[in-house]
Amino acid sequence: MSSHYDTYDYPSYWKGREYEHEAEIVALTSFLENIPKVETILEVGAGFGRLTPSYINKAEKVILSDPSQKLLNIAMKKIKDKKVRFIISDIENLSTKVKAYSIDIIVVVRVLHHVKDLEKAFSIVSNLLKPGGYFILEFPNKIHMKAVLSEFVKGNLTFPLDIFTKDVPYMKTKPENRIHFVNYHPDYILELLKQKGFNIKKIKSVSNFRSPLLKRLFPKQVLVTLSKYTQDFFARFNFGPSIFILAKKVE
Repeated sequence: MSSHYDTYDYPSYWKGREYEHEAEIVALTSFLENIPKVETILEVGAGFGRLTPSYINKAEKVILSDPSQKLLNIAMKKIKDKKVRFIISDIENLSTKVKAYSIDIIVVVRVLHHVKDLEKAFSIVSNLLKPGGYFILEFPNKIHMKAVLSEFVKGNLTFPLDIFTKDVPYMKTKPENRIHFVNYHPDYILELLKQKGFNIKKIKSVSNFRSPLLKRLFPKQVLVTLSKYTQDFFARFNFGPSIFILAKKVE
């Protein structure tokens, strides 16, 4: 299976984004603190295992899936734990490689912006989860504060009410490797989760201080600490560019 990330240096993308990485770890760790230790965790789009250390001790078995063989090879070299299984697959084909109703927690971070059929993807997640299982997902927030202010300046005062997805071409690659990213309205995601049989347990606004200026003015750990204490508050306003949701499958 070929993948855009087989030709893209994704690990290098995270150089200079240490704040964003640690802000995501803060959100993920906070969610997991509310869940007892489980049998199996599946991360969809695990890439090179960036998030794996934050949850590897939470389960007896861990499955890392990604469509990129290149990224999984990097993860295999980093993660030597025998309880970890690696699967080459995108989210659309996971149901052919993972047994239905066998997973306790599914983690999907920085993946949904590539998914073409979100309704199908959520159905697959639901079918893989055990009744009462947890779904931790992240998505790019279409109506984050900076975007809303930008649209208001243009005179688009109804922008926060527009629930349709927004395609954003990623321009920092060669044309043949260019990927389209999709930003979502939080209301659309929440409604779709409810339709697929999930209860929303917690919501966090993440990367709230993703600013080159703030990164120059303040040490990374200061911004991470601020994130820890503001992610819940800012979620009330859909403030940040990234939204994390903890959802539970109806038993």
